[in-house]
Amino acid sequence: MKIIIAAGTGFLGKNLEQCFTAKGHQVSILTRNPKRKNEFHWDARTLGEWKNLLENADVLINLAGKSVDCRYTPKNRQEIYESRIDSTKVLQQAIDQCRFKPKAWLNAGSATIYIHSETRLNTEENGIIGDDFSMNICKSWEQEFFKINTDNVRKVALRTSIVLGNNGGAFPKMKVLTKSGLGGKQGRGDQNVSWIHIDDFCRAVEHIIDNEQISGAINITAPNPLSNETFMKKLRQAMKIPFGLNAAVWQLEIASVFLGTETELLLKSRNVYPEKLVKSGFHFTYPTIEKAFEDLIRKN
Repeated sequence: MKIIIAAGTGFLGKNLEQCFTAKGHQVSILTRNPKRKNEFHWDARTLGEWKNLLENADVLINLAGKSVDCRYTPKNRQEIYESRIDSTKVLQQAIDQCRFKPKAWLNAGSATIYIHSETRLNTEENGIIGDDFSMNICKSWEQEFFKINTDNVRKVALRTSIVLGNNGGAFPKMKVLTKSGLGGKQGRGDQNVSWIHIDDFCRAVEHIIDNEQISGAINITAPNPLSNETFMKKLRQAMKIPFGLNAAVWQLEIASVFLGTETELLLKSRNVYPEKLVKSGFHFTYPTIEKAFEDLIRKN
């Protein structure tokens, strides 16, 4: 297949490229700073020569968007919003100009679109979507993506949870905290963590590409969310660290200022179930956190 990954030089993009290349697919990357032969310049806002790559492509995957791991200042809020909307908009313009359009377009999204939920399991069908800065970003992002129905282009929004891998994302930071003896619960610890192993993330994307009946929004998360307290306890056990200091909300508030992040990333309860994936016959290699941690700690 001919696969284009927009903003594909980050953690998820690198792993997807590796996965697809290993299977013999041709992968091209759109990036602001091209360094390799298969990387092409784009600014995620304006049309350019890169649009020709989409001609006759099998799959377009868009991962563009400023990281939410920052303080939500007015400037950062604007950049978080614009980076998602502008990139989606310009890719739609490029596809509209294609004679032979990509067969499938997968656009990044987030499981953060659902409300803070400690008891209710959010599926694609019955999940409750709320109203705050983060949820509204996710809603606007999907609205922009699905606004135009393009003939013969199957669109899928990936509502992805925390992706666990050794070569990027949140997991390396979690290991450092745990090794330092700070791997206890955060806040009350009863907020749910929805997660997925990086290998299952790549396999899920591949599964979606291969299954033409899958379209619309889809939860990309393992089927077993668990509380923050249990998540951290299982990580300590996997790393053979006997104790972990808990962090109260007020301590997290102070630390988040110094670390340039927001407590929401740790304290929001994401209780999400991948109903569409499961019903379409996808099998997780790492359905439980124990299996995921065992593999990641062994490979480290």
